[in-house]
Amino acid sequence: MAKETTPRWDAVSIVPGSGSCEAVLALKGRRFLGAEAPRIPLGECTRVQSCRCVYRKYSDRRAGPRRSEEHTGMRRVTTSGPERRIGRGRRKTDV
Repeated sequence: MAKETTPRWDAVSIVPGSGSCEAVLALKGRRFLGAEAPRIPLGECTRVQSCRCVYRKYSDRRAGPRRSEEHTGMRRVTTSGPERRIGRGRRKTDV
């Protein structure tokens, strides 16, 4: 029986080391899914021998809140009028 796996959303970003190359500076701040991250030193790296770049790990690929309301810490509270679930149903046979 095959084991079901849940998708993993862990991510990494590349932290440029001292005197890093232009190729890695272009990727600064960008997050990659863990399995899709480029290997360092990058193929375009001009300082392969002295590369001090490292990965920073994150538990999620998103850098910020998912929804605009979460920026303020408030949860969405919506009401669409009076509660209609109390009382008789929509069918003629409902009492």
